[in-house]
Amino acid sequence: MKTSRLISKIVAAAVVTLFAGAPLLAEDLQIGGFIQGLYGGKLQERKLTPSDYSASEMRLQLRLETSSGDADLFGRVDFVYDDVTDPEYQWELREGYLKYTLFRKVDFKIGRQILTWGTGDLVFINDLFAKDYESFFAGRDDQYLKAPQTAIRTEYYSPVGALSIVWTPRFTPNRTPTGERFSYYNPMMQSFTGGPPYALASRPADRWENSEIAARFQRGVGNYTVELYAYRGFFKNPLGFNPVTVSAYYPKLFAYGASVRGQLLSGILWLEGGYYDSREDRCGAKPFVPNSSVMGLIGYERQIATDLTGNIQYQADFMEDYDQYELNLIGTEKRDELRSLITSRLTRNFRMETVQLSSFVFWSPSDEDVYYRFSLLYKYNDALTLTVGGNLFDGQKMYTDFGSFAKNDNLYAKMTYGF
Repeated sequence: MKTSRLISKIVAAAVVTLFAGAPLLAEDLQIGGFIQGLYGGKLQERKLTPSDYSASEMRLQLRLETSSGDADLFGRVDFVYDDVTDPEYQWELREGYLKYTLFRKVDFKIGRQILTWGTGDLVFINDLFAKDYESFFAGRDDQYLKAPQTAIRTEYYSPVGALSIVWTPRFTPNRTPTGERFSYYNPMMQSFTGGPPYALASRPADRWENSEIAARFQRGVGNYTVELYAYRGFFKNPLGFNPVTVSAYYPKLFAYGASVRGQLLSGILWLEGGYYDSREDRCGAKPFVPNSSVMGLIGYERQIATDLTGNIQYQADFMEDYDQYELNLIGTEKRDELRSLITSRLTRNFRMETVQLSSFVFWSPSDEDVYYRFSLLYKYNDALTLTVGGNLFDGQKMYTDFGSFAKNDNLYAKMTYGF
């Protein structure tokens, strides 16, 4: 405990030094951020979590950006007072990196950063960087769906295309509901679970061989952007189960994929595919480890009418060695060999884009579950924004992706002042 507090103090001092000493680094200095209040409540009468609130927080974000020659320095830190359960002050360095350009062909980015790849709209195949689904369900800004990673990113630009390589020394998983803020389906109890003890999965040991490596090659072909992907690491959700320790864990994973995105007719078309090679169960015979799978995604977006934009996506997930999966299945929680997901986003602007109504629906015909998000945003002026919204879940089975969160319907209100 003393060691962790000491480390926290050292990091906090480094952040203060970064912001306070930034004017000495360069004349081109930009400082900004926002103050935000977010409050949300759950709609179910019977709550499984300690609090009736899905969000109750005040947030201050400070952002700093400066450059000098071929080097750029960027920092973004959040200070939060969160009283959903026990009142607590928290802070997080969301981004803090140094970017350096060498010979105008190679970029190095070292430090805490947000990483995004792929073409899908809130649907991810080759983007195997960490996500924060608790923030997503609570109504925080879309930027908080992506969790930060401490990594080294190298990009090489050539006439043939651009090659990016990201090395994350310490495995960074998705942030998923643990039962404290949102309840979830517990397969061990075969029921929804909330409250202590909170779900904690076993992470891979902090060793060199357990680091994550991701690579992307990108090239323009006419009006389209073509990308190839590769990843070595672990499943980002704790999909494995160890019957000896009776705990969930993150199985090993190789992933390969490709995508195409560009203009078609009066809209934007994207295609993406990927292969998940489950390194611990390549024959599909282990009931507590996910099988390998092939995934595909197609999406299209266009302006439907004045100030109205819409898109639609279809994702297919085909499980390999399904006969072995059925043969070794334990319990009744069975998924389909071909899992399908359909999503659609509609965005309508009013009053010279000062008012925005947005809705997004995830619907799985195979799993028979649905997740619906909506928000109404009012931009009072350049600094002040007011938002109300909600998250609704439903499903025929408790163990499906969205059905497992069926007890977490919530509405929220948010006020943001930017500076």
